[in-house]
Amino acid sequence: MRTPGTTPARLRRTAWALACAAVVTSVAACTPDRPDPRPAAEAVATALESGDFTDVPLDDAAPAPQELAEARTRAVEALGETATADVQVGEVTVGEDETSATAALDVTWDLPSTDEDWTYSAQARLALDDEDVWRVAWAPALLAPGLTADEVLRLERTAAPRADVIGAGDAVLVTERDVERFGIDKTRLPADQLDGAARALAAALAMDPEAYAQRVAGAGEKAFVEAITLRVEDASVDKTALRALPGVAAVPDKLPLAPTRTFARPILGTVGQATAEIVEASEGEVAAGDLAGLSGLQRQYDAQLRGTPGVAVQAVPAEGVESTTVRELFRTEPVPGEPLRLTLDLLLQERAEAVLAPVAPASAIVAIRPSTGEVLAAASGAGGEGVSTATLGQYAPGSTFKVVSALAYLRGGLTPTSTVACPPTIDVDGRTFRNFPGYPASAQGDVPFRTAFAHSCNTAFIGSRDLADQGALADAGRALGLDPEADLGFPAFLGAVPDEASGTGHAASVIGQGQVLASPLGMATVAASAAAGRTVVPRLVVDAGADAGADPTATPTSSTEPPAPVTADEAAALRDMMRAVVTEGGATLLADVPGEPVLAKTGTAQFGDDEDLRNHAWMIAVQGDLAVAVFVAEGDYGSTTAGPLMRTFLAG
Repeated sequence: MRTPGTTPARLRRTAWALACAAVVTSVAACTPDRPDPRPAAEAVATALESGDFTDVPLDDAAPAPQELAEARTRAVEALGETATADVQVGEVTVGEDETSATAALDVTWDLPSTDEDWTYSAQARLALDDEDVWRVAWAPALLAPGLTADEVLRLERTAAPRADVIGAGDAVLVTERDVERFGIDKTRLPADQLDGAARALAAALAMDPEAYAQRVAGAGEKAFVEAITLRVEDASVDKTALRALPGVAAVPDKLPLAPTRTFARPILGTVGQATAEIVEASEGEVAAGDLAGLSGLQRQYDAQLRGTPGVAVQAVPAEGVESTTVRELFRTEPVPGEPLRLTLDLLLQERAEAVLAPVAPASAIVAIRPSTGEVLAAASGAGGEGVSTATLGQYAPGSTFKVVSALAYLRGGLTPTSTVACPPTIDVDGRTFRNFPGYPASAQGDVPFRTAFAHSCNTAFIGSRDLADQGALADAGRALGLDPEADLGFPAFLGAVPDEASGTGHAASVIGQGQVLASPLGMATVAASAAAGRTVVPRLVVDAGADAGADPTATPTSSTEPPAPVTADEAAALRDMMRAVVTEGGATLLADVPGEPVLAKTGTAQFGDDEDLRNHAWMIAVQGDLAVAVFVAEGDYGSTTAGPLMRTFLAG
C-alpha cells in the first residue's frame, strides 16, 4: 500500500536511495534513470530571447505564459525594437537531492546605437516534480541582473561629438558654430493669440503663413515651434525685429556649419535633426532628435562623422511605483566621430564662389591640382538652385572638347605644325557647319593645326574627322579623364563620349556637341590631364580609412578597358597648342595674368531650338600646377563670358 501523497516516481527514487545506501559503489552506479534538466533550461532561454513562454515547463507559482510575455515586453520595450537578446545555456548543476537544479544563462543583448554588447549571467532555478518533469521557477531577475517586479529597463543615449570636415592644409570647413533658433514659444501668449503670432512671424520670414500656423496649432501647449535657424553673425534678417514680434523666442544653439551659408553647400550638404526616413533606415543607429547629415557629403559620410553614441541601461521604477531608485546595469561611453578630410582649399573655394556671385545663370568653377588630382575648388553658382553644377552638370562642352579631338588627331598623324584646311563652312551629309561669328580671316584657309586650334576653327576639326573615328575620339576622351563610369567616392559625372557615331553625329562630336557631354569637373580633369601628361583622377575625399598616400595617377574604377595612356610627346603638343590659344587665339585676355604662363582653350556650345538658340560658355586653363574650368550655362561666347571670370579667378 502506498503512503498518501506519494507517487510511483517518488517511491522509485526512495527505493533507489535505500538500495544505494547499502551498496558501496561509484556515483555513476547510484544515479537512477531520470530526465535531463537541460531541455527545460533551453526552453526558458529561447523564451527569454523571443518573449514566447508557451513551451516553457513553468512551475505552479509562475504566472501564465501570456502574463510572462506581457511582463517581458513591459520590462524591455524601452531598449528599442532593434534590440535583440541571445541567451545560451551554460553549466546545468543538479542538486544533491536530485530534484533541484540551477542553469547558468549567458545573456547577450545587441543594443541599438552601440557596437558593444551588454552581457551578463543569470541563474534559472529548476525543480523535478512528481511526474519527473523539470519545472522552471520564474523570477524577474532572469530578464536583467537583480530586476524586480516593480522595475523596468530604460535605455539612455549620450550623443557623440560630431567630427569636423577638414580641408586642404587642415583648414576647418565644417565645425560647430553658434546659431539662434527663432520660433513661437506657446507659453508666451494666450491660446487665442497664437495663430496671429505664427502668421506674423511667417510673413516676416517670407514663409507660408498657413503651414506654419498649422504647425504651431498642432504642437503641445508648452511647445517651442521653430520657424528658422540663423547664424549668430547672419545679417540678412532683421533679428531685432523678429524678437519684437509677439510670442517669438530666440533659442541659442550650435550646429555643424561651413564658414558661410553658401560655402560648397551643394557638395558638403547640410546637417540637422534626423528625418523619420533617416531614423528608420538607420536600423537603430540614429534616434529621433539626433543630428544627422541631411544631404551632400555630410549625408554620404554621416556614419563616420557622427561617431557612436554612449548608451546606458538602467533599472527604473515601473509606472505607478512610488520609488526614485535608479540602478545602472550597463554603460558605454560615446565615441567621437572621425573627421572627413577633403582636398578643398578654403581660400580657393571662397575665391571661386566670389567670382560666381554676380552670375545669374547656372555656373561653376572647378580647380584641380594636376600633379595629384586633388580638387581644390568646386564652386556652383546660385543659378543652379542648389544643384552641384560643378560636379554633376551634364552639358555639351563645345570647343573645350577640341583638346580631346586634338589628342585623337595627334594619334591619327597630325602635329601642331601640320597644315589643315579652315574654310568658312563645311557640309556633312547635307548639314552645314560654320565657324563662330567674327572668326578672323587671317586664320582661314590652309593653316597650321596649332592655328586652327588656337582660333577654334570648327571646319578644320570637322574636315579632319577621318583621322579619328568615333571610337578613337571616345578613347582620347577617356585618356584625358572623361570616363562615364568612374567611381570617385562622391557623386560626380565626368563626361560621356559615344563610342559609335557617323556622319553629322561624328562631325558634331569632334567640336564638342551632338551627344558629347561633360561636367565642369570633367573638363577641368581634361585640362589637368593635358598638363600632367597622364590620366588624372579627380580626388575630393581623403578617406580616413584608406591610405592617404594613395597613388594619384591610379585609373578610376570603371568597367571599361583602360585607354591608351597619354604619351609625353602628345602632352607636350597639347600644351603647346593650348598656350597658342593665349598668345594668339581666343584667350589673349589671359596673357598678362601674373605668375606662370597660362594655357587655355575656349568653348561655346549651342543648345535650344533653331528659333531660340542659346550658348553654353566655357573656358579651361592651366597655370603651373593648377587646372581650372569655368562654365556659364547661358552666355555669349567662351572668350567673352567665361574668359573674364577665368581671368578674375587666376589673377586673384
